[in-house]
Amino acid sequence: MASRSESAASPKRISRLTRSSKILKVIINAIHDKKGENVVSLDLRKISEAVSDFFIVCEAPSTVQVRAIADWVEAEVKRECGEKPYKHEGHGAGQWVLIDYVNVVVHVFLAETRKFYKLEEMWSDGVAEDENDAPVEAPTKVKKSAKTTKKTSTK
Repeated sequence: MASRSESAASPKRISRLTRSSKILKVIINAIHDKKGENVVSLDLRKISEAVSDFFIVCEAPSTVQVRAIADWVEAEVKRECGEKPYKHEGHGAGQWVLIDYVNVVVHVFLAETRKFYKLEEMWSDGVAEDENDAPVEAPTKVKKSAKTTKKTSTK
């Protein structure tokens, strides 16, 4: 017999992301902000074995920049979408940082590491889209301007 709370609860509705989802736009813009290179989104929604709806893959020429991109993606997604990653890995080594937001997983690679792992080839059943154009428009929060007060000296 089901408990009262179980029978009263409405079933959760699982929503899938689309290419126009805010979190995808925020991630791609954050990557562009920090000069991420060769940005590709992989739509994995039609692959039943896929662990998420989308992969966003990019690269950088140095471990410092890999970390900077990953840090900025996390900061911007938290600021714009209010979401923290479920998991993130690889920040220490800086060759491949993975940021898992469950429905979208961000992969920030050192260029040589990306060539070695060939992630896009592994998931070639997904629909790849080049994201190297100008940043996409995402709704942004209006920033409040700082109040300026003019101090007058009293003599």
